[in-house]
Amino acid sequence: MPRILAATLIVLGFSVLARAQDTAYHAEGQQIPPPHCMDLHHAWEGPAVTCPPNIHEHWLADIEHWRAERRIRIAFDPTRYQMPALQWTQSSYIQPQMMVHDRYFYDPVARRYTVDRYLDDLEKRYGGIDAVLVWATYPNMGVDNRNQLEMVESMPGGIEGVRQMVADFHRRGVRVLFPMMMWDEGTDKPDQPWPQALAALMKQIGADGVNGDTQDGVPLEFSLAAEKIDHPLAFEPEDSPSDEALAWNVMTWGQYNFPFIPMVDRFKWLESRHMVNISDRWNNDKTDDLQYAFFNGVGWESWENIWGIWNGITPRDAEATRRVAAIERAIAPFLISPAWEPLYPMHNYGIYASRWPLGQETTWTIVNRTGYDTTGPQMDVPLIPNMRYFDLYHGAELKPIPHGVKNTLSFSIEAHGYGAILATPGRPSASVKALLQTMASMTTRPLASFSHQWTVLPQQIVGIPSTTPAAEEPQGMIRIPGGEFDFRVQGTEIEGGDEPGVDVQYPWEDSPRRFHEHRMAVKPFFIDKYPVTNAQFKQFLDSTHYKPADSGNFLRDWKNGAYPEGWANRPVTWVSIEDARAYAKWAGKRLPHEWEWQMAAEGEDDREYPWGNQWQPVNVPLPDKGRTMRGPDPVDAHPEGASPYGVMDMVGNVWQWTEEFTDEHTRAAILRGGEYYQPQGSIWYFPPAFGNHEHSKLLLMAPSYDRSGGIGFRCVRDAQ
Repeated sequence: MPRILAATLIVLGFSVLARAQDTAYHAEGQQIPPPHCMDLHHAWEGPAVTCPPNIHEHWLADIEHWRAERRIRIAFDPTRYQMPALQWTQSSYIQPQMMVHDRYFYDPVARRYTVDRYLDDLEKRYGGIDAVLVWATYPNMGVDNRNQLEMVESMPGGIEGVRQMVADFHRRGVRVLFPMMMWDEGTDKPDQPWPQALAALMKQIGADGVNGDTQDGVPLEFSLAAEKIDHPLAFEPEDSPSDEALAWNVMTWGQYNFPFIPMVDRFKWLESRHMVNISDRWNNDKTDDLQYAFFNGVGWESWENIWGIWNGITPRDAEATRRVAAIERAIAPFLISPAWEPLYPMHNYGIYASRWPLGQETTWTIVNRTGYDTTGPQMDVPLIPNMRYFDLYHGAELKPIPHGVKNTLSFSIEAHGYGAILATPGRPSASVKALLQTMASMTTRPLASFSHQWTVLPQQIVGIPSTTPAAEEPQGMIRIPGGEFDFRVQGTEIEGGDEPGVDVQYPWEDSPRRFHEHRMAVKPFFIDKYPVTNAQFKQFLDSTHYKPADSGNFLRDWKNGAYPEGWANRPVTWVSIEDARAYAKWAGKRLPHEWEWQMAAEGEDDREYPWGNQWQPVNVPLPDKGRTMRGPDPVDAHPEGASPYGVMDMVGNVWQWTEEFTDEHTRAAILRGGEYYQPQGSIWYFPPAFGNHEHSKLLLMAPSYDRSGGIGFRCVRDAQ
């Protein structure tokens, strides 16, 4: 036993020694901390720790040693950072994740992509973007068995339309990324392995990069597959990859912690050409994001449309973005300097800077983490003959004050603000002169004069025109008597919590929210006993010769204008909300208001399911958990599932269209009833909503994209 203990102590000793030799400042996730003695100390934390002399030099030497040793340990190969096809990443500072459903991006009435409108809005509000992550999958994916690639192919115009859309971004100098979801293993299986399938699609549409959703590093095989077909892609994992993966993941997201003193990005420190886009989607205040990005010489994920939930940038943050991006773009060659020196010594508490030397010139990016303005002496620089200094942020030349063997620079930085300095011998370049002129004009107003108040984006419910009232019960319909109704429902969104803006806003509410309850008077109406069937929809087509302008995926499971044999009495699917409205108008009916659908389902006793308060599997179709959809059951296959009024097939067969909601940026439909198809393997697929008091929200883009094998509809008619 003593020998075992001794051996254990020796091993532990070597482990501690090796760790100590590595660095004294171990990374916290993706971030390298500053010297802890720099932190503001509170009395209740014990005796104060004073920073020893030359602490900055010791700290910098330590992390430089760690970097050199780490690059050896991981056998770092910088080849991909030298590839011309990927060098755009090194100055891609502002990159929104945008939803394809954004109304600024696509016009379903004109049936065209409106890339210029989308970009003009961002240019106006915060100075434009360098790249865009085009998101076509989650949260809709899983409503049927289309996989992530097929969701892109379902966008308006198909592959050719998407390729032209990408070209429109390229025409404006914006690079385009698409996401990949390795959790998508429950929908349709691609014809080839994911690396090859993804690379092939990205080449077809001309995309520049791929974001690895939920991935802590995109595997090397994906880079190799893209390069094999002569279309290199920039891969950008969401989470921190291993240091080894830095060689082929030339971009990452930065999901940071934000202590008062800025920390150093681990991957940017290991490879100064690596681009990080800080992602902090739910925070309403973007000051930390922008300051950490500016300090580290990296970018920001200017993400506002979060799964159809609008978290708009405030005017102050928008203006700060405009200024930070303008400076970063102008000094981009400096910000990949391998001689980067973070936490350059500054005079004032709360002012932090990074030094970026390049040849005979140097720039500094500076942030004020305090809540007050600072003016006067800010930093010392070496006393170098003929060196001139420019305040890039304010667009003015500085007059250094000699102080021994150094010069002192004085300038102002406003509370929670920014600064940038250029040291250059002789005359500044034409590009610097242009930046000085731009920034002098841009900074005439302080950031504090712009509103920092975040406001929720209001929504409107889309009206449903009334029908001609029926005096008697139409064939195939059931009368619902109406009356006082406690409408209580909640959204099933996977993300967003209970924050304002999640889910929808009914006319009686002052903002969108997840939980809804309202006592209302409902007029009598008639509702279809069953969902509309394939046979009924065929009658509509034969009578009207209806052909949608956007015909992508229309009746996708039919062939040559006929539904599959034996499917006459099954719910029609692969119809958009517009198709459903067209049918309803032909039939003298309309789509139901959501509260009408719910009243017909729950009756007068507030029950959880149409048949009662306990889930009964025999009352619904058997779940389909495979990767292909078998098709819904006949509408009359489960009579035990009837509601108190005798309405059938309300739950568990196909989703049913009801309301549509819009705001300035998003259209969405409320689906009721859930469906039989349940893809497996991930929590991220479209969420079910089988209960009477829950609904799911489907983001709308265009009929070709919105149509689904899991969505049908039923109609209502007003009653006298």
